[in-house]
Amino acid sequence: MKTLALLFAAFAGAAFSTLAADEPKPLPLGAPAPDFSLPGVDGKTYSLKDFAASPILVVVFTCNHCPTAQYYEDRLKRIVTDYRDRGVAVVAISPNDPEAVRPDELGYADLGDSLADMKIRARDHAFNFPYLFGGGEFEAASRAYGPTATPHVFVFDAARKLRYVGRIDDSERERFVRTQDLRKALDALLAGQEPPVTQTRVFGCSTKWSSKRDGVKQYWERIAAEPVTVQPATPEDLRALRMNESAKNDAAKLRLVNFWATWCGPCVTEFPDLMQINRMYRQRDFELITVAAHFTDEQAEVLRFLKKHQASNRNLLFAGSPAAGRDPFMEAFDAEWSGALPFTVLIDPAGEILYRKEGAIDALELKRVILKHLNARKPW
Repeated sequence: MKTLALLFAAFAGAAFSTLAADEPKPLPLGAPAPDFSLPGVDGKTYSLKDFAASPILVVVFTCNHCPTAQYYEDRLKRIVTDYRDRGVAVVAISPNDPEAVRPDELGYADLGDSLADMKIRARDHAFNFPYLFGGGEFEAASRAYGPTATPHVFVFDAARKLRYVGRIDDSERERFVRTQDLRKALDALLAGQEPPVTQTRVFGCSTKWSSKRDGVKQYWERIAAEPVTVQPATPEDLRALRMNESAKNDAAKLRLVNFWATWCGPCVTEFPDLMQINRMYRQRDFELITVAAHFTDEQAEVLRFLKKHQASNRNLLFAGSPAAGRDPFMEAFDAEWSGALPFTVLIDPAGEILYRKEGAIDALELKRVILKHLNARKPW
């Protein structure tokens, strides 16, 4: 038993050492700024020399998907505006490997952390600072700084020595901010003084280093193990579905309903997007229900398609036989529906339609509608 305990302790120690080795420590105060050569959303490649004219350099590690990082975007833009003419340069770097981010970690995002997605966010949110990709194959540059969470700030003086490291301020909820840590550090350095506080604790989403790809693999293994079923639905069932009649309280879910068919090209093409949307938001007050415009004699065909796409959400198809026709089902759900597929509707808990689309969805547009209404239900 003693030998077994020693072996277990040795294994646990080795595992901890491996984990610790994968989590780089933040750059220590006084250390020189590590150089980098990273692609930006504007198509340029940036390094330290591009900011040489500025007496102070702020390097902010942030990303698209983290809600904490999102809350700080406008504050960061204001800092850029307020300090640009005072000799402060700001550059943002995303350290995350997009292949190390699980779909269920995107529950507060409309985009992932790829360079292509970074370009979209920078454009749509009018970033006024360089936004660089430092994840995946460029991870070594980010690891040299050692950001533990997003956002994580590193402030360097004219000699490019680290003078402040930590948070932007003390609350992601801006109305509760009491201490403007980054601004105080910048004001002090511009005045030739030591920052009043040189190091603060950060708060936000952990950095998604490439080693976390194993977690994504495990996630997909769990998805593959989830049961996939399809059940017949009567016109009465679809009427209840449309009215969101399962919504009995304020915690009821937003309901996304998609009508599709295996023979419908656009339906098949957009189905993976719908599965991604479900996996992103299903941990929140959201549910996806698909309805196949097939009858029960085609249930096996429908189920094969659903299993192929690991559609473990609630799935329905028309009850009965083709002799009844599809009109009663369409009329019960939406009398104004022309019958074109795919057909997608987002319904709030009171039964109000928030999004209605005959034809292929724009996945980004739909995600933004879902997020708008999910976030509106938050207390802050």
